[in-house]
Amino acid sequence: MLEIQNVTKVFGGILALTGVSLKVGEGSFVGLIGPNGSGKTTLFNVVSGAFPPSKGNVIFNGQAISGMPPNHICRQGIARTFQIPQPIKSLTVAENVMLGTIFGSQQIGTACGLDRAREEALQWLDFVGLKLDPESYPDRMTAGDLRKLEMARAIATRPKVLLADEVLSGLNRDELKDASGILQKARDELGLTIIWVEHVMHVLMKLVERVVVLNYGMLIADGDPASVSKDERVIEAYLGRH
Repeated sequence: MLEIQNVTKVFGGILALTGVSLKVGEGSFVGLIGPNGSGKTTLFNVVSGAFPPSKGNVIFNGQAISGMPPNHICRQGIARTFQIPQPIKSLTVAENVMLGTIFGSQQIGTACGLDRAREEALQWLDFVGLKLDPESYPDRMTAGDLRKLEMARAIATRPKVLLADEVLSGLNRDELKDASGILQKARDELGLTIIWVEHVMHVLMKLVERVVVLNYGMLIADGDPASVSKDERVIEAYLGRH
C-alpha cells in the first residue's frame, strides 16, 4: 500500500533522512522507533506532504505522491496526528472533527452538508471515547482528551493509512490504555494501516506486529518486535541494556 523509496531529506546541509526505504502492506500495524532526532517525524512529514523529499519517492497505492500538498495527500487516504496536539481553538470539539469529515478522502467530488458532517463527527467522538460536550472548546481539555480529539479528527477523514505520532506522550496509566486502545480499535474495526511513532516501548511492543528503527536518519532494523528488541544495533542506539 505504501512504499518509501530511498528517501533522503536535507535541511541546510544537515541530513535528516538518508536513503530510507520501507514497504508497508495493507492492514499492517507498524511501530517506528528511534532516539530523539533520528528522523521519525521528518519521515512522517515527507509522507504526509509537509516536506518534499530531497531525493527519492513516496508511492501510495501505486501512485507517486512525493511533492503533493498535504491536503491532496490527505484526500488520497493518508492522515496523521501530531506529536503536540493541534486543535483549532476557535472551533468547538465537534467542529474540529467536522473538518475531517468535510475535507476527508471520502468527500472528493461530493457535497458534504454541515448536518451530515456534524452527525459523522459525533460518531467519531464516540468511537474514540471522548465524552465531552461537543459544543465545548479545546482550551480546557486534558492531555488525554486532546489526544483523543486529535485521533478523532484524523480518523474522520476516513483514511486508509494513519500516521500516529507519539499519541501516548504525557499520558497517565489509564490514558495510555485508552489511547493505545483507540489505535488497536482503528486497525481491527476500520481496517486502517497504521504506522506509529512512540517512545513508550512496553505498550508499543505489545500491539504492533513489526518494528522499524531509525537512527541518525538511517534505517538500522526492521522486523518483528521480539527480534528487533534483541538486535545489537538497536540496543546500542536506543533501547539500552537492562
